This record gives sequence, structure tokens and C-alpha cells, in this order.
Amino acid sequence: MYMVYWTEVISDIRTPYQQLFSSDDLRTALQFMEELRQRQRAGEPVCFIVLSSENPNSVGHAGAADPPPDYKWLKRRKQ
Repeated sequence: MYMVYWTEVISDIRTPYQQLFSSDDLRTALQFMEELRQRQRAGEPVCFIVLSSENPNSVGHAGAADPPPDYKWLKRRKQ
């Protein structure tokens, strides 16, 4: 899944927004971000335009960490 985040500033009030895109819709998410950037270049109060992704089919938590003690299989380790 992809999520686009951006902030709009109106009367010194920053309001965050988000838009969700499906896992097979990266192109649409990038096009949406480009539309936001065009608005920003045109002088509209749009800032902090970012894209974040998350794999809903991931088998574990995101990030890097040591494996749990009961984790046996690693190619670099001898059993």
C-alpha cells in the first residue's frame, strides 16, 4: 500500500492530509504527488509532500533487528 501525506497552510494553520493508494497503484500515487508539487510551485500553500509504503503481505515487522532466540534458519550461521 502507498500513502501520500501533505500539509496545507491556511491563515497560519497547518492542516495535515493523507491519501491512500493500493499496492498496485504506485503510478497513480506518484502522479498525485506531482499534482501537489505543481500546486506548490504555483504558489499554493502546500508543503511536506511525502510518500510512504507498507507491504501488507510482509511476513514480519519492518526494520532491522537481531532475530529472536528461537529463530534457527540463517544462511550465514552454522546449525
